Amino acid sequence: MRLAAGQEPAREKWGVGRAVQQQTAAKNGYYIVYLFTIGLFLGILIVNLGYDTWIGEGSLLGTDMILRLKNSIPDGNGLFGYVLKHRMFTVCLLGLLATTMIGLPAVCGYVCYMGLSAGCLLSVAVIRYGIRGLFLMAAGIFPQGILLIPGYAALFLWAVGVNRMLYAHGMGREYYGGYGRQSYLKKGMQMAGIIAVIIVGCILESYVNPKMLQFVLKIF
Repeated sequence: MRLAAGQEPAREKWGVGRAVQQQTAAKNGYYIVYLFTIGLFLGILIVNLGYDTWIGEGSLLGTDMILRLKNSIPDGNGLFGYVLKHRMFTVCLLGLLATTMIGLPAVCGYVCYMGLSAGCLLSVAVIRYGIRGLFLMAAGIFPQGILLIPGYAALFLWAVGVNRMLYAHGMGREYYGGYGRQSYLKKGMQMAGIIAVIIVGCILESYVNPKMLQFVLKIF
């Protein structure tokens, strides 16, 4: 069946735009991984350069802290409220900043900060406890990391997409979805999905992770 005049170019244009959107999303994903990796290595470097401060004088993951963790049994309901409040604050903050002109730098800065924090924590754990430190770090993010890591990655990509949709120029704006009710509805549904994933991750972090952590702490 022949397409009416104008339909074929429109379909071709839509296909090109769709392909560009997919390529751009993949590229943004790579950038996020790069930024996190940069922060991770910076964190490792900072701890090693400031060995005396972090290890000699610092109490992070020290004997006293490990002992308190071993002897503490957190209340799941209280922990859930605390964790959920902080996770939702991050989601709301990045979501709001994404609609401003500083949204992109804010997302990049937060990704680097997460990598930096992970690098510092991982370095201190490994320097203090060796292979046991790796087990401790793995227990600290399991099983909630299965949901929170992709959930946060989706949040970062969502924030970048919203920011580019609002502030990209020319065809770039069209490739990110452009303006329109359908675009806003799509972004809203994506955010609802991200929030749902993060909430389930918070449930796992509050009710399952403490038991995993207590099990691993038996080797300390």
